[in-house]
Amino acid sequence: MPFDRINDIALHHRADGPEGAPAIVLINSLGTDCRIWDAVVPGLADRYRVIRYDKRGHGLSQVPPAPYRMDDHSADLRGLLDHYGLDRALVVGLSIGGLIALGLAAGDEHRLAGLVMMDTAHRIGDAEGWNARIAAIEEDGIAAIADQILSRWFTPSFRSPDNPAFTGYSSMLLHTPAEGYLGSCAALRDADNTETARRLSTPTLCLVGDQDGSTPPDLVRSCADLIAGSRFEIVEGAGHLPCIEQPAKTARLLREFAAEIFAADTAR
Repeated sequence: MPFDRINDIALHHRADGPEGAPAIVLINSLGTDCRIWDAVVPGLADRYRVIRYDKRGHGLSQVPPAPYRMDDHSADLRGLLDHYGLDRALVVGLSIGGLIALGLAAGDEHRLAGLVMMDTAHRIGDAEGWNARIAAIEEDGIAAIADQILSRWFTPSFRSPDNPAFTGYSSMLLHTPAEGYLGSCAALRDADNTETARRLSTPTLCLVGDQDGSTPPDLVRSCADLIAGSRFEIVEGAGHLPCIEQPAKTARLLREFAAEIFAADTAR
């Protein structure tokens, strides 16, 4: 479990797959850590260098005081690319991860060989909703809104009390540091990457679970409509986290897209 100080934050990160291979960077969602990609990585790491990390305030990474800006998260991503010596990578951003990736694109689009916007959009929610969530957590902790969040994350069949995976991922959410969660809520509240999405020229795939209650398919489609030449795919049988509920489908879609964009990248 490597730890390195990036932008004065101790970030937890790991890499799988052959050194020197084209790189895929996976960015996890709000209230989770890099373990949500565990079942996807084996479908990619035989051919690609797969890098994932716990964003600031999450998992094993350092928890700086809230609030955060999306620029802070994007700078951490840029620093991680520098740490691995990557000039370019396919970046896969899930939920807040998509906004982090768009933040990188705003100033350094040349570092994106490709982009996957997974269950995310150019803007998520509004100030009123995020402020209400922040206030609820400050008052009573993440547990106070956990059921609401989990109902948006997962399909009804996955949310069975008999499903140990559901119990485990519920625990992941509940053990997210409140300060880190609140900091990233503030970043999401203040982030609007609509113009960045409109200007994007990077090959982009937009994916969404058909039962996503956090960023529903129509919202993700609206993001795809902003990005010239982007593709839009719905993952059947998944909520907000297709990497957990449909890892084989998710890995296949990522692998096919990676093969295409890296072949084009090499041909340039």
